[in-house]
Amino acid sequence: MLWLWYWDALLGRTPHWAVTTADAGDADELAALHAASFARGWSIEEMESLLRDRAVVASTLYREGSSRPKGFAISRIAVDEAEVLSVAVVERRRGQGGGKALFGRHLGQLAAAGARRVALEVDEDNVAAIRLYESFGFKQVGHRAAYYQRADGGRASALVLALDMA
Repeated sequence: MLWLWYWDALLGRTPHWAVTTADAGDADELAALHAASFARGWSIEEMESLLRDRAVVASTLYREGSSRPKGFAISRIAVDEAEVLSVAVVERRRGQGGGKALFGRHLGQLAAAGARRVALEVDEDNVAAIRLYESFGFKQVGHRAAYYQRADGGRASALVLALDMA
C-alpha cells in the first residue's frame, strides 16, 4: 500500500473525487463510457470479460455524492509489466482533476499488484492525455503509424509511452 500513499501524496488531496476498484457489475456503465469516448467502443460483453479477467486491474472514478461513474482506467498485468488498455473520463468532467486522481490511484493499484513497468498507446493528437501521462513520468518509447481508426474513417497515429516504477 506504500505506492497508493505515494501517488496520493503526488496528487495532493482531491476531496470531490473518489476512485474505487471496478468489477464485472460495472460493465454496462463502463462500456457506455468507453463508447462515448472512442470511435470503436467496447460492448458490454467485452467489458465484462475484461473485468472478470484475473490479470486485469480496473479503477472507476466517481464524483463524490454521485452513484454514476465519471471515468475509468483498465490495465492488464503480465508478470511485472502492465499495459494500460483504456482510460476515459466523461467529456463534461474533463479538465477538473478527476483524470489525474483516477490515473494516479490506478498506477498505485498496478504497483500494489506487482507491476514495475507500465506501457500504453495514446493518440498523438490527444494533447491533454499526453500531458497527463507525462505528469506521472511517462516517456515516449515508440510510435505506431495509422494505429487508431477515427470516427470519420481516417487513421490516427499513436505514441507508445512507458513508465518504470521500480
